[in-house]
Order: sequence, then C-alpha cells, then structure tokens
Amino acid sequence: MATNEPAARAANKLSLLKKMAPWLMLGFLVLVALSLVGDLAQVGQLLARFNWWMFPLALCFTLFNYTLRFLKWHFYLHQIRIRSIPWRRSLRLFVAGFPLAVTPGKAGEVFKAVWLRHFSGISVARGVSVVVAERVSDGLAVLMLSALGVIAYPQYWPAFAVILGVLVGVIVLSQIRQAALWLLALGERIPGLRRIVHHLREFYEGSFSLFKPGATLAAVSLGTVSWLGEGFGFYFLLIGLGIQPSVRLLSLAIFILAFSTIVGSITALPGGLGAAEASIAGMLVFLAGLDAPQAAAATLLIRLATLWFGVALGLITWTFSADLIGMQEENGPDAQS
Repeated sequence: MATNEPAARAANKLSLLKKMAPWLMLGFLVLVALSLVGDLAQVGQLLARFNWWMFPLALCFTLFNYTLRFLKWHFYLHQIRIRSIPWRRSLRLFVAGFPLAVTPGKAGEVFKAVWLRHFSGISVARGVSVVVAERVSDGLAVLMLSALGVIAYPQYWPAFAVILGVLVGVIVLSQIRQAALWLLALGERIPGLRRIVHHLREFYEGSFSLFKPGATLAAVSLGTVSWLGEGFGFYFLLIGLGIQPSVRLLSLAIFILAFSTIVGSITALPGGLGAAEASIAGMLVFLAGLDAPQAAAATLLIRLATLWFGVALGLITWTFSADLIGMQEENGPDAQS
C-alpha cells in the first residue's frame, strides 16, 4: 500500500490541475482578448518601451499585501483557537490557497477549511468561517480605499453603498447572538434541517468570534494597509509606461484597483476574470484619460503582478505540498466535520 502512495498523490495532483485547467485557460484568453481590444501591435510596442525595473517593484508591493494578509489569516486562526499550527505551516496553507481563487466565486477556497481540519482537528464548518471572514474583511478594506474616489466620482456611489450595506449587515447579524441561537434551535426541530444544523452552529460560532468589533477592526485595518500596497504597485507600473507621476495619478491608481477588486468579487467569476480587467481598463480610459492601448497594457501588467503572480506562487507551493494535494480527492468540500 505504501509503495502506491506517491502514485496516488500524483494522480490526485493531476486531477486537481485538470479541474483548474479551464479557469487557467480562461485567464489566458482574457489576457489575449485584452491585448486585441487595445490593439495588439500598439500594446506590444508599449510593453517593449515599458521600464521593466518597475515590475519587480510592483511585485514587492504585492508581496507586502500578501504578508499583511497572511498576518490577518494567522490572527483569525488564533481567534478561533487554532494554536497548534506553527506559522510556517500556516503560511504554506495560506499561499497554497492562492490558485483556488481562480474558481467560480472562489468556492475552491473551501479546501483551506479541509486543510485546517487535517492539521488542527477543527471542523470544516468552523474553518469555512475563516475563509468567509477573510472575504468580508478584504471587501471592507478595499471599500475603505475606494471611499474617497466614490465621493469624487458619484456615479459609483450606488454600487459602493449596496456592497457596504451587505458586508456590514453580515457582521452585525453575526453579533446578534440570541437571534442566531434561536434560529439554530428552531432548525433543530425541522426534520429537513436537523442534520445540517450542527455544521451551521459550528460555522456561526466561528463567525461570532471572527466578527467581534475588536477582531473586525484589526482585520480591516490590516487589510486596508495591505491593499494600499497593491495600489502603490499599480502606480509605479503606470509610471513605467511613461505616464507622468502625480498625486492625482496615485489616488486614481489606488481607487481604480480597489474598486475593480470589488467589481471582480461581486461577479463571482473565477478570480474576477473579465470583469476586473474591463473595470480597470475602462476606468483608466474614462477617469485617468489613458488611450485604449495604454489602458490595456497597464491592465495586463497589474493583473500579472497581482492575480497571476499569486497563482504562480500557489502552484509552486503545491509542488512541495503533496500532503495538501493528496487530501483533495479524499476530503472534498462535502467532507464531514
């Protein structure tokens, strides 16, 4: 049996990569379409003249974002009393989750909860609460960064208000404990819900801890600073394309990247593919005054330096994480807690 274990893990790894392949291909096609819309020849010329020293600088700002988001992830683990996972293993789980963002609605990130169960014994449902809290706190963070831009460009206010209301509503509802416990108790008396109420209770208990005011303030603060880093990275990419540096350009870079992140998230498309790119390019044209080839080149560069850089780091992590890959087939998202 032991001699077959490496082959089994390799098969599981290949199976997971096959499941990811359509979304990775979609990402490639989006980048190709973006280049074609911006005029492939002109985009190519802009990239040839691009100051490529700015690209590693942008990657450093992306790594800054990932570092602070990892601190938030590890902080969340402590909030739900997972202290048995050392920080190095926690970092490996965090980075290994990056490629899972390129799934519809980021649903693949539920595997992070499966990994947490494997290493800590915590239920999958409570682990999912960490994934949800990450999404909510990141959403609030990018909303904070885009707030000033929304004031300057009121056409974006309705979408901003709706998303802010939903995220704040999730947090507020999670803290009305008596109502939540009453609903869970009611569910236990309904035959069709009785068998899943235990999982819902585990999820709620995790959410209640993670969305407490102090924890939420700390997480959103970390998230705001981390996503601000990517905004600075975008600013330097724009400068590398020959756009004149200015305070206005910096503020637009931060706003455009933050708001496009929101747009990509609410579409539930894999990694926001298509929606985020269209949002970035469109706002660069209408708000920053760039022409279509410049907007396409800038969008291509920032997506490579953020989303696809993260996916690459995650896939590299998979190469030495056979223990994670091996449990994908065995312990899928429907695994019992």
